[in-house]
Amino acid sequence: MSTSARPQGRRVTAADIAAQAGVSRATVGFVLNRTPGQTISAQTRDRVLEAADRLGYRPHVAARALASGRSMIVVHVLPDWPLDHSMRAHLDAASEALDAAGYTLVSYTPHEDGTTRPLWETLAPDVVIGTVPFAQEDVAAMRASGIQHIVPAPGVRSPALASTPFGRGPAMQVEHLVELGHRRIGFAATTDARLRALLEDRVGLAEQTATDLGVELFDVEGVGDAGRALERWRAAGITAVAAYNDEVAAAVVRAALQAGLRVPGDLSIIGHDDSPFAALLYPAVTTIRVDTAMIGRFLADTALAALGGPEPAPLPAEAAVLVVRESTGGPGRA
Repeated sequence: MSTSARPQGRRVTAADIAAQAGVSRATVGFVLNRTPGQTISAQTRDRVLEAADRLGYRPHVAARALASGRSMIVVHVLPDWPLDHSMRAHLDAASEALDAAGYTLVSYTPHEDGTTRPLWETLAPDVVIGTVPFAQEDVAAMRASGIQHIVPAPGVRSPALASTPFGRGPAMQVEHLVELGHRRIGFAATTDARLRALLEDRVGLAEQTATDLGVELFDVEGVGDAGRALERWRAAGITAVAAYNDEVAAAVVRAALQAGLRVPGDLSIIGHDDSPFAALLYPAVTTIRVDTAMIGRFLADTALAALGGPEPAPLPAEAAVLVVRESTGGPGRA
């Protein structure tokens, strides 16, 4: 048996392991690939594995993918949104769920003015899954790269965003404020241009809910200058504000307190996402808590379903819940 040291400056190969273990390259391949139907003794198998461990062998991912037809990689294409705590929780949960099934999750954010090649061309993933539907040209590029499994399927709205309870967050904001007795409600919008499409969806749902409940339609203001927005709302007799997210809500709370207003006595404010700091502010911010970890696991199950696994169970209604804290109350109440 050879006692040669680990090869320097290059990848350890099956030939190196064969020389170290004193067996053929074919035997090494059978052992490392766990090829069924081979009459290889336990002693020989152990010798091969020990030699591979001693030499520091690592499987060649690309070669294995070529041989098996699978890379065991899922690429998650993210919108060009800020990577806030909700998105991180979503990705962590999806990654853990896929890891348990033997897959690696790789996230990828294409930028409008970017020049890099799409990650799916480099990794040849088993599944490409998006948070929002893919453009036709992206679908064509994936097909040209040999991607067989695309989620959502072309022409189908994303299962991670459509027909799921957490999408009702803006409606839940309005319903809470109306239940407290507010009839003139403002909407505090983000000024981040990357979030324009999502902002429009949230404002649209909030406005529709207000109309359905028979209250004053929303007066939408960006909070790049929260103080100016607050002046307009107060002049218009608005007594409550629904914010795009908790960061925006915090800016409105700060502006209100600086203006000498009582929160919620003079102005009720509700956020969205239940960011960790929302409960730490004074007053603590009422918000909509979205179980992004649950949604991450749902996304992982959806990716596995595309590979032949069972269809994921629908998300329960508890995926989004109202968290009532100090920043909301009835009109004129401290």
